[in-house]
Amino acid sequence: MIRKSSVVAVIFVVPVMLLCWQLALSEETTKKAVSSDAKLFQGWGKPDVALLITGRQHGYIEPCGCTGLANQRGGLARRYTLLKQLRAKGWDVVSLDAGNQVRRFGAQAAAKFQSTVDGLREMDYRAVGLGPDDLRLSAGELYAALADPEGQSTESDIFICANVDLFGAGIIGGFRVIETGGMKIGVAAVLGTNELKRVTQSEVTKRAPMEALKATMAEIKKFDCDFQVLLSHASLDESRLFAKAFPQLDLVVTTGGAGEPTFRPEEIAGTKAVMIQAGTKGMYAGVVGIFRDGTEDKLRYQRVPLDARFEDSREMLDLLAAYQDKLKEQGLQGLGLTPVRHPSGRKYVGSEACGDCHTQAYEKWLTTPHHHATVAISDPNERSEIPRHFDPECISCHVTGWNPQQFIPYDSGYLGLEQSVVMHGNGCENCHGPGSAHVAAENGELDDLADELIETYREQMRLPLSDARAKCLECHDLDNDPHFHEEGMFDKYWEQVAHPWSD
Repeated sequence: MIRKSSVVAVIFVVPVMLLCWQLALSEETTKKAVSSDAKLFQGWGKPDVALLITGRQHGYIEPCGCTGLANQRGGLARRYTLLKQLRAKGWDVVSLDAGNQVRRFGAQAAAKFQSTVDGLREMDYRAVGLGPDDLRLSAGELYAALADPEGQSTESDIFICANVDLFGAGIIGGFRVIETGGMKIGVAAVLGTNELKRVTQSEVTKRAPMEALKATMAEIKKFDCDFQVLLSHASLDESRLFAKAFPQLDLVVTTGGAGEPTFRPEEIAGTKAVMIQAGTKGMYAGVVGIFRDGTEDKLRYQRVPLDARFEDSREMLDLLAAYQDKLKEQGLQGLGLTPVRHPSGRKYVGSEACGDCHTQAYEKWLTTPHHHATVAISDPNERSEIPRHFDPECISCHVTGWNPQQFIPYDSGYLGLEQSVVMHGNGCENCHGPGSAHVAAENGELDDLADELIETYREQMRLPLSDARAKCLECHDLDNDPHFHEEGMFDKYWEQVAHPWSD
């Protein structure tokens, strides 16, 4: 591998090649998403080089699993299994990632970023771009994760981005040249104009993307690469502009586009380059096969959903366990999480207190998965039984008294497995709100309380069925329960937890 930290852009000059896309998907199978995704690499021979393309993990180091892993896609553990399968075919695989490994900032995001970087190195990724959310981490956190782990250089061993750097010190190179399979493959990365605007910390030095790319063109002709890839963390339109501005490119990988990556690469008019999308949340990988078996080069492309057909790799499960151990060691305080006041001003009392009066509803709750929600993460039966009850992103929907979207505890809510036993489970108050005032009023603990005020407290606890679906979606969102949003699913779920009794 050739490194060049002083060059701040991305393009590689090569002889003009006629690239013929021979896609693994026919017109008929393109119309049938499920069947075509299920049939991998049909008609493929052994490519000279196979590119494994990923990106936009966005914090999803593993799929949630709350509604069953069979229903969900993504995760490093499945990705590594796919990579191993490709290598087992005898393929020469070059793994590339377009960046944006995390979606938040702070201590947990930094721990997740470091764990992800460790995983990418374990999988022998050769080049990884940076996204704007990655660059929200502190400069110290970034440097600790990006710097060459062997200590032989201050330059990152795998991370590249043409138009950003740390401290202007040449830590983040603009490109890599990878020699493998009898080919010299140039890979570069760039952060788009709008994405660059989101990078605000002063320790990150920035250059306009097109300016950085033009500067690199003058420096990079000497590499004489056979194939060139741009990892473009930019919109679809700007990614197309890069391809048109620099005709040496053969492949553009873009983080633009929403949802699933397209079945077919996009041919960019006026260029020889084609563009594929990384997709979102690391749910898909793309495999590009480069074949040089005739008078012209041929490429094949397959998008691969990282679903339950791929078993979890032992190496990544060990990494996930180590990540959870980091969260345990830091604790909520070390992760910067201090309980905040609930917007209502009330406090949590626990589901047992509700059950003192609402006996039938409480007994129903005891039969539901909501009651066992905390056990599901403290003593799980999936993914190598790794406990996750120190992980705020898991805790927030598996206990009582947390904000499920912001991953923070409320005052009087769950703080730990042993010290907050009454807050175990996804309890009554997660839907109905903290019950301190209501319980105190009903127990006669508030002197001279007018009847109308008692009724006010009762009304505060009611959740009309018409509003229930929105409340459910705070946890049963697209990330954690992909099928909940489908028509009729709320009614099916409601049948499992319905508690219409007024006692």
